[in-house]
Amino acid sequence: MSDTWLLLLSAALGAGALNALAGGGSFLTLPALFQVGLPPIAANATSTVAVSPGYLGSTLGFRAELARLPSALLWKDSGICALGGLAGAGLLLVTPGRLFVAVVPWLLLFATAVFAAGPWLIRRLKQRAGPVPSAGAGWRRALGLAAVSIYGGYFNGGLGILLLALYQATGVSDLREANALKNLNSLVLSSVSVLTFAWAGQVHWPEALGMAVAAIVGGYLGAALTRRLPAHWVRAFVIATGLFMAAKFLWR
Repeated sequence: MSDTWLLLLSAALGAGALNALAGGGSFLTLPALFQVGLPPIAANATSTVAVSPGYLGSTLGFRAELARLPSALLWKDSGICALGGLAGAGLLLVTPGRLFVAVVPWLLLFATAVFAAGPWLIRRLKQRAGPVPSAGAGWRRALGLAAVSIYGGYFNGGLGILLLALYQATGVSDLREANALKNLNSLVLSSVSVLTFAWAGQVHWPEALGMAVAAIVGGYLGAALTRRLPAHWVRAFVIATGLFMAAKFLWR
């Protein structure tokens, strides 16, 4: 195996494990693709394809919770996420490569900050929302979902935490239902983004497919590790990885 493939598959394996444990897999896949010489936009598109299969498994794992939710809500939120993901992916495609490289470290820092503050943010927003959704919660959810989806279509880092915080803040008090909605809409958003990137010819398929397989294996191993590793160790590792990668891009 060449050094290039060893780096890519190792990064994808680690990304799958991180996503299963706590999230943050794109902190590994995107820098690895940059390292092997892919152009900036193509690297982000290929990274999105590589980590996307994990969303399907997560969504299937919450079938029971999704079945309890109103179908109108699911269709509405999925439609918003599909349009937002399309807009974000389109915005990425028209971003000059040099500008995207300049923005990446700040996006990584933002995603790391969101991840680090995730538990506190979710608790805080849930307290402010109260047990009963207010009359304006539907509009706030739609607008927030559109903004988060555009961000997710452009750059996937921290997407899960943002979606979970949004749902908790707009009246979805059951954490399992909020997680189910988060996983479903992450799947919808990433699928639209992948199709957009593929249509634009920005996906490097050999790398994307090889990394996707490694990410699935990593996700399986990561799920097993969740029973053995303390959660705060995993969170600390993800935060350190995000800060290291951001610093590396800033140095470049």
